[in-house]
Amino acid sequence: MTSLYVALADLIAIGVLCFAVYYPRHRRRELLVAFLGVNVGVLAVTTALVSSDATLGLGLGLFGVLSIIRLRSFELGQHEVAYYFAALALGLLGGLGSLNLPLTTLLMAVLVVVLAVADSPRLFSRDHQQMMLLEGAYTHEPTLIAALESVVGGHVHKVLVQKVDLVNDTTLVDVRWSSRVDTLLGQDMAHLASSSRSATGAPVGA
Repeated sequence: MTSLYVALADLIAIGVLCFAVYYPRHRRRELLVAFLGVNVGVLAVTTALVSSDATLGLGLGLFGVLSIIRLRSFELGQHEVAYYFAALALGLLGGLGSLNLPLTTLLMAVLVVVLAVADSPRLFSRDHQQMMLLEGAYTHEPTLIAALESVVGGHVHKVLVQKVDLVNDTTLVDVRWSSRVDTLLGQDMAHLASSSRSATGAPVGA
């Protein structure tokens, strides 16, 4: 009976993680299938291995190989890799059943809460990272940073030059920057003004 409750706790945890945390923020429907499939699959097979004479390490090793193959099959962001392994960990916690029910439920809840907080759009909302292709071949870093700051409208913290093309006169960079407070306030005020005009039915350009 305890294993049934643990499995139910796992299904609740993966449901919250997928439908209340991940999907409202990232809107990738195909990954919901991947997360749910991995979680339920690991839960089912781990439960079967625990209750049989098979070697549990063999089963976990097979799932490790399958996880690597799955991760290499299509492009995932680093945050999506975290969700993927969280789904895997929840399935293992639910299937192993080596801990008592309150502790297992607590660990599942901690895992979901940590991901929800770490992936919150309000956490470090001013910080951004993006690959950019600039017009011009920049070989002088201060000049490159000045050009980037004029483009992004913020303070550039780090620039990693990926490629300088002297033939086509372009520079490919990985840039990390923070938006200025006044820029964020201006965007918020413009959004509020646009919303108020839409609500009153007045033309936006009026």
